[in-house]
Amino acid sequence: MFLFRRGAGRPTPEQARTRTSDVTAVPCDVREVPRWRAGRAPGAVSVPLIRLLDGAALPTDAQGRPVVAICRFGHRSQRAGRLLASRGSDDVDVTGGMSAWAQAGLPVVDERGQSGWIA
Repeated sequence: MFLFRRGAGRPTPEQARTRTSDVTAVPCDVREVPRWRAGRAPGAVSVPLIRLLDGAALPTDAQGRPVVAICRFGHRSQRAGRLLASRGSDDVDVTGGMSAWAQAGLPVVDERGQSGWIA
């Protein structure tokens, strides 16, 4: 069974963690790079929303794979999800963003792989 279906709804942080923990789906953090460096989901690639809006492609690691978009509270990632879906990507975005992710007790790492914080 495929992990994503268009219109499948926005996953909770726990569901998103499950979808990305087997490395099939890629967590794509759409916040600006300094916020991504401070704290992100493990394995998340940086793809700021502003770059996507300017037409940038997904990073090589995420191309051709299902994407789980995430931001701080879930607003930018929802916009990114719609944009990526319009480009043909299998994409969902995380309800509540990284704030909900951290509140759920899920791991947050910084650029060194150490314990991070949500900026």
